[in-house]
Amino acid sequence: MAGPAFRAAAVRVRVPATSANLGPGFDAFGLALGLYDDVVVRVADSGLHVDIAGEGAENLARDEKHLVVRSMRTAFDLLGGQPRGLEVVCANRIPHGRGLGSSSAAICAGIMAARAVTIGGPERLDDAALLELATEIEGHPDNVAACLLGGFTLAWTESGAARAIRLDPAASVVPVVFVPSKPVLTEVARGLLPRTVPHVDAAVNAGRAALLVEALTRRPELLLPATEDRLHQDYRAPAMPESVALVNRLRADGVPSVISGAGPTVLALTEEGAADKVSRLAGEGWAANRLALDAAGACVLPLAVGQ
Repeated sequence: MAGPAFRAAAVRVRVPATSANLGPGFDAFGLALGLYDDVVVRVADSGLHVDIAGEGAENLARDEKHLVVRSMRTAFDLLGGQPRGLEVVCANRIPHGRGLGSSSAAICAGIMAARAVTIGGPERLDDAALLELATEIEGHPDNVAACLLGGFTLAWTESGAARAIRLDPAASVVPVVFVPSKPVLTEVARGLLPRTVPHVDAAVNAGRAALLVEALTRRPELLLPATEDRLHQDYRAPAMPESVALVNRLRADGVPSVISGAGPTVLALTEEGAADKVSRLAGEGWAANRLALDAAGACVLPLAVGQ
């Protein structure tokens, strides 16, 4: 493959927050949410300059260790070669370490931006290859599939390759997220999971996951039973007791609620008439945000698009 040529103009990529698992769909289901990070990238004559505003601005690396940059570098290698220099500007709105897919958003933003600034990029790295690359970097396809495709996604691996399909969630579903002030590392939450689970729990989760596809796309009135989980949430309770307690309290009140991804954010799937009331149920210590469902997924936008 001949070395690539790069566009002189900057490109802007917008990527949504995501919520994985959705209760019973462990490591498989994802939902794209209307909360976005923006990344602007321009190929420069030399060097690397990274600027960050918003979430994580005080702590994130501003060099080759930055996840957006690392993801871009990996994508450029597949696209045929590295540019001479890069200018990267990140506007972060997705909270970090809260189970809302901030790492997946950074990965997807990086590989999308690398493809966009490369002339002929979509031909060299198609959408299926994007998903495979994002999964390779992240380790699991659930969040990156929802981030890339938008909507409600079902992801799996087949013969070592990542696969995903996208469904449209019912328009009446209104997500409300309850974000606590302290993060929980994904590695800590995953480390609490047992190597085996009782057969009866696995059977219940299989049935609930199948039901969730119908509930989230066509029959939201079934979301409460469809979001029941026995595989991961209770096992992770020691790392996020307040989050699991909130899920249990909301569900006892009839509100379909789950731990978002590896937590500690709580996701409630409500409807228009109840969303504002539900957002007030958590009390102090939680930032409650009513969000839209994202249908577009990761996309390249004009630089002048509104924030």
